[in-house]
Amino acid sequence: MSDLAAGSVAPDFDLEADGGTRVKLSDHLGTPAVVYFYPKDNTPGCTKEAIAFTELAPEFQKLGIQVIGISPDSAKKHDNFKAKHNLSIRLGADPDQETCNAYGVWVEKSMYGKKYMGVERSTFLIAKDGTIAQIWRKVKVPGHAEAVLDAAKAL
Repeated sequence: MSDLAAGSVAPDFDLEADGGTRVKLSDHLGTPAVVYFYPKDNTPGCTKEAIAFTELAPEFQKLGIQVIGISPDSAKKHDNFKAKHNLSIRLGADPDQETCNAYGVWVEKSMYGKKYMGVERSTFLIAKDGTIAQIWRKVKVPGHAEAVLDAAKAL
């Protein structure tokens, strides 16, 4: 489990991304970024969250903020997810959960009494100096993207 907190340096990552590209946090140094972790492409909550961030993408862009979604799904699954829902945000693939572990979001979960490892829906607002400005853990999707945008405006 990671002990990241506001003020911590955000762990860098270099992940395969949608469209045959790579996404690296260090490429965004000097500009703020939103990095959000979600469990799985094409599931109801994750789809709603991705659509919400896509709908607000123009507002984030006006602030110079890149929005990056990360899940354990493959880049190919991300491509299908983006095409199916017309998503404009970048999606990074973390199949070995290295980045999820670095951010402390790969956790034991429980469903119907069965324990398993998975992604705890979390969002990190990263300031232009590479430090974490704010963290949301155990995110509830409704209104979340708007709350992140409000916090980003204060950066």
